[in-house]
Amino acid sequence: MSVVNVTFAVPQELHEIMRRHPEIKWSEIARKAIWEYARKLELMERLTSESKLSEKDVLELDKKVKAGIAKKYKEGGSQGGTQ
Repeated sequence: MSVVNVTFAVPQELHEIMRRHPEIKWSEIARKAIWEYARKLELMERLTSESKLSEKDVLELDKKVKAGIAKKYKEGGSQGGTQ
């Protein structure tokens, strides 16, 4: 497998934490996280490639799902937050 180097910026606070732990292979952690995200993107692309939904349909469905979730949490909150 061919390997290329990639450089990216991290916030100063994160860099300081990373420097305090040189025993950790940060590049390996980043590589695994990027692979995981890329696999999710690949899955999403496969799932949506055959979709007949329009962008408008997706936005409407998104709105309904979020409204349902908000309603659930609002109702749960009136009961002291425990279910």
